[in-house]
Amino acid sequence: MTAWFKRKEKGIQTATEQKKDTPKGLWYKSPTGKIVEYEELAKNFYVSPEDDYHVRIGSKEYFEILFDDNKFTELDPKLSSKDPLKFEDTKKYVDRLKSAQKKTGLKDAVRTAIGKSMGKDLVVACMDFSFIGGSMGSVVGEKIARAIDMSIKKKVPFLMISKSGGARMMEAALSLMQLAKTSAKLAQLAEAKIPYISLCTDPTTGGTTASYAMLGDINISEPGALIGFAGPRVVKEATGKDLPKDFQTAEFVKEHGFLDFIVHRSELKQKVNLYIDLIQNEPIRK
Repeated sequence: MTAWFKRKEKGIQTATEQKKDTPKGLWYKSPTGKIVEYEELAKNFYVSPEDDYHVRIGSKEYFEILFDDNKFTELDPKLSSKDPLKFEDTKKYVDRLKSAQKKTGLKDAVRTAIGKSMGKDLVVACMDFSFIGGSMGSVVGEKIARAIDMSIKKKVPFLMISKSGGARMMEAALSLMQLAKTSAKLAQLAEAKIPYISLCTDPTTGGTTASYAMLGDINISEPGALIGFAGPRVVKEATGKDLPKDFQTAEFVKEHGFLDFIVHRSELKQKVNLYIDLIQNEPIRK
């Protein structure tokens, strides 16, 4: 239990579990020092009740929040990455993939699904930062592209939830190609006049920001999320200037016109569906 408070990374400090099976007696400490029981945190949409800090969560939790009764059909659940470049740094890429899959229970850094949200169909693609930093490889691009195809085929709105460190270096140019691939697919979605909502969560950086994360018909974010292309340290070194206060936070990005609004996680489902009803000129669901 002592190791619990020594870990410094942001996010949920234990393995993802079903809410009803959350062990009692586990605690989460927010960056501001507020301590909350994990069971209470889960009931509060993984938001610290005292300081409103939005804890990093993954596709499992977002699907619980967005889909009615947590019922959905996962798309391409078995699609997983290969190692065409035979990449190796301090560890072989194939070994990194196996390790990440075993640790997270995920096949790759994005899950896609279709289900009912407030009674109407919605396609959701959600990234998982726990899988190699939410890095964008070939499978991530392919699954997003296929999810967009499903939206077009079913004429269903598309929601992209980004949480990524950027391109996956182990796939080099193959990873960078996903920027163009997903952007082209979103152009097809726009031509079909199907709504696309982009939700930026903490963090949304690199090639993700340079492609689908900022191409929504409406771009939204959770409070306090880090949003940018390069990290603050890199930007400061490149410009040689001190950065503004709260640089690259969701609030700063919204103030400078790159976001439409910031939404509290407890209101996410209602706000997403409100926008869909408005843009499709349909009765507002409550």
